[in-house]
Amino acid sequence: MGIWKKKSSHKNKVCYISVPAQIINSVSSSSLHSFLDFPDDKSSKKNTSKFLNLKKNFIRNPKLWAFSLFSLSVLGILLRLGFCGYPHHESQLQSSDSNGSPKSNLGFEYTRSNTEMSRAKDRSLDRIPKSAVGVERNETFGGEAKLITHNGDGHEWDDENDFWKQPDGLGYKPCLDFSTEYRRESKKIGRERRKYLMVVVSGGMNQQKNQIVDAVVIARILGAVLVVPILQINLIWGDESEFSDIFDLERFKNVLANDVKIVSMLPASKLMTRPSEDGGMAFNASPQWIRSHYLKRFNKDGVLVLRRLDSRLSKDLPSDLQKLRCKVAFEALKFSPRVMEIGKKLAERMRSKGPYIALHLRMEKDVWVRTGCLSGLSSKYDEIAKTERIKRPELLTAKSTMTSNERKLAGLCPLNAKEVTRLLRALGAPREARIYWAGGEPLGGKEALKPLTSEFPHLYNKHDIALPLELKPFAKRASIMAAIDYIVCKESDVFMASHGGNMGHAIQGHRAYEGHKKLITPNKRHMLPYFLNTSMTETEFKKMIKKLHRQSLGQPELRISKAGRDVTKYPVPECMCNNQSTSTT
Repeated sequence: MGIWKKKSSHKNKVCYISVPAQIINSVSSSSLHSFLDFPDDKSSKKNTSKFLNLKKNFIRNPKLWAFSLFSLSVLGILLRLGFCGYPHHESQLQSSDSNGSPKSNLGFEYTRSNTEMSRAKDRSLDRIPKSAVGVERNETFGGEAKLITHNGDGHEWDDENDFWKQPDGLGYKPCLDFSTEYRRESKKIGRERRKYLMVVVSGGMNQQKNQIVDAVVIARILGAVLVVPILQINLIWGDESEFSDIFDLERFKNVLANDVKIVSMLPASKLMTRPSEDGGMAFNASPQWIRSHYLKRFNKDGVLVLRRLDSRLSKDLPSDLQKLRCKVAFEALKFSPRVMEIGKKLAERMRSKGPYIALHLRMEKDVWVRTGCLSGLSSKYDEIAKTERIKRPELLTAKSTMTSNERKLAGLCPLNAKEVTRLLRALGAPREARIYWAGGEPLGGKEALKPLTSEFPHLYNKHDIALPLELKPFAKRASIMAAIDYIVCKESDVFMASHGGNMGHAIQGHRAYEGHKKLITPNKRHMLPYFLNTSMTETEFKKMIKKLHRQSLGQPELRISKAGRDVTKYPVPECMCNNQSTSTT
């Protein structure tokens, strides 16, 4: 293919005629010159003679005749479309790339046809400025080239739908302004040397994290020095990780230096002291209850040990203590540099080819047993869960009077892979979307994930995208593996948990605190009847599902709208404020 540039009578204008290279090659150089070269001669006879000879040669040469008709047709089309311009540089015949594969100005080689590319551009360029467009191809995880658009806040979404569009955060930003009284009290706490609080936290990483947050708040209420929390060895996973293996210890101490004094161990004068150990804190314990029960023990021994803190401290605390909760959860409790490094690497790999979805799938055997629900995978796996539940009835945490079907319709069961798939498709998730899934081994293994992989082939977990030896040091560290999942999920463009739980709640609050990044909260109780309705068309189903989730996509939600909500899940209004609101003090 070549481009012939022909000078017009207007000296400042140039028109471009696109001519197939085969035609140019088939016409001899002399023929072209004889057709286009008109010497400047004053003799009219010579001009007339040459013109007649040219006309004679023109008629006898069929190739030149075909070339002329084609050129005039193309020229007419170009002139009509207004393709003549004012070039800055004159050039002669220009040929395309020798390999025949033109490249974009971004360096990506197009593999699609010109027609497909023009259609894609037509759909998007009418709506967005050229500077916001880029072509991406998923070479690492598979997938074809696609057009990506960017919105004003740096987020991006596919041109065919707005699935990647982020919710309106209404201008809410972190706002941890403590009251004058709180700051005055901080000076006294900083000088404390008599009362020491030790806490033992248990469970998985996210459960431990919640207990550490509450431990800091309790230490503040008591005006005590907090000894770095002890992580109880998990007998199920055999995880012997210490605090500094998972979290950044120095940051934890420094960020909270003005709130609670934190030490790595008891001072020598207290090592031989027999600590006072509490049997268990009351549920929904208030600051008044904590002071009345524990201050007198400090006066006697100077060291208090607390266990079983999970969900014991009241969720409705004074504003300053709610702010402290947020400060611990979102500012002080960062993962250790080693964990952050691997987590960030995996997140970057997921995003290297565009936006990605993160799912926290709760489909492990113990989840189906504890919830009293059935996986829906097959009668074989449903029988496994039922048998385990009969053997160990103490594992059942759901209401024993409800059948599994009643629990499901009440929205109390985790979504299985088929339901997650239908929900994502109804909300507009593109088939080529890259999805990261976190969670334990599903009951049924790979078979349980088939509905997801058949609809969304680019489904990965940490083991799929990590290099062969990257995760080996953490093979027996379940808490660190959970921390890596946490990082990749928190950094995703869209997050969804198939069931509640500590991790889903923690990530929900963290994403809100960092700008209300998109988070899908499945409206299970209202959507499941539509999942079971076989008379609905797919169009009607999608329309209804989108309607049900219009207000469940990560928009700001006030904690105080319902009693008992955790501020680390709903940080507005105590920990975040906008131009229309003021911080609560």
